Amino acid sequence: METLIELYDDRPLENVLGVETFHPRRVVYVCPDSAFQDRRLGEKLKTYFKHREMDVHVILERTSVYDAESVLQVLRKIVTQYPDCAIDITGGTDAVLFAAGRLSAEIPVPIFTYSRRKNCFFDIRHASFADRVGCDVCYSVEDLFVMAGGSMRPGRVDRSALQGGLAFVEPFFKIYLQNRRQWPKIVTYIQRISASQAENQSLIAQGAFVVKGERGARVSAPTEVLRELEQIGMIRELSIQEGESVQFTFSKEAYRGFLRDVGSVLELYVYKTCLDLEAFQDVCLSAVVDWEGTAGRNAVSNELDVVCTKGVEPVFISCKTCDVKTEALNELAILRDRFGGQMARAVIVTAERGTAAMRNRASELNIEVIDLNDLTKDRIAQRLRRILQKQNRKD
Repeated sequence: METLIELYDDRPLENVLGVETFHPRRVVYVCPDSAFQDRRLGEKLKTYFKHREMDVHVILERTSVYDAESVLQVLRKIVTQYPDCAIDITGGTDAVLFAAGRLSAEIPVPIFTYSRRKNCFFDIRHASFADRVGCDVCYSVEDLFVMAGGSMRPGRVDRSALQGGLAFVEPFFKIYLQNRRQWPKIVTYIQRISASQAENQSLIAQGAFVVKGERGARVSAPTEVLRELEQIGMIRELSIQEGESVQFTFSKEAYRGFLRDVGSVLELYVYKTCLDLEAFQDVCLSAVVDWEGTAGRNAVSNELDVVCTKGVEPVFISCKTCDVKTEALNELAILRDRFGGQMARAVIVTAERGTAAMRNRASELNIEVIDLNDLTKDRIAQRLRRILQKQNRKD
């Protein structure tokens, strides 16, 4: 097979998996008008294959994907021009599939498809070379974004800053759970007496014992929590003058960022749990995706708290230290579908007890929920294993 004909689909994985498995010299995408009008579509596909270090020639063919006769004419033209070809019918509309079937009745062109449930390809007709060929392709988190025409930007957390070890994460999370209700005020106090990285390179924090919080509220120094943070090594040189002042030094620049951000502690805990499972090829904390890969001033981007990949299956995880709103669930579902398609799983982790309404909405969107009960009973690793083992969606 020199040429692979792909039925272009909005689900990115279905456009590239056959190419990555069978390595044709060229791939011809039968595209709908809407996709063909995207002037950057061809470049996005070329960028992806270059990113994956694949030497494949990309060709786009335009047709009306809801007109079987029009599709059939395009397929006939492609097969005539590239007789040593095969058709992957994993993606595409019903009309495109019908046209491929009619073509097969005229010409013995090989046709095959991919099964998500079996994670292998199957011979539909004249494609014995593809029958039950397993898919051993493995993707990184960045691969997913580039595959969908986007790009990956640096997130809030520099992963290189964590290479010194994650031993602090579990005791840090334990302190958070014990002080969960007061955590926003604790973080506010640390923010008030310290500078952000952008403001100052100094790791020293110092200020009054009582500071102004949100809406003018007075926030006192969380003395016990500060002492516990010193015990686990996140801060050092702690000096508390009761009722007067507080001073300490962040042990690392990364710790300053984590202690100045309310949500970081939960994200770190979920990230470490995913790493400890040893079930993923890639685990990314604070993944920022540029939807169009342009990185321009007006580029649309979103941040995903934790993203993991296992083979071709991505897992998108959103972490919330507050109640989960419908908007957060909708956003997570959109990101999962855009950058992962039907192979992807979505998980919301909340440090609150999930309400029935929230769970119902999450179920409608095929989003798994891990809540406070799982966190306090140390069941997050168990829940993630079950989610990985659970059959995601039917073919």
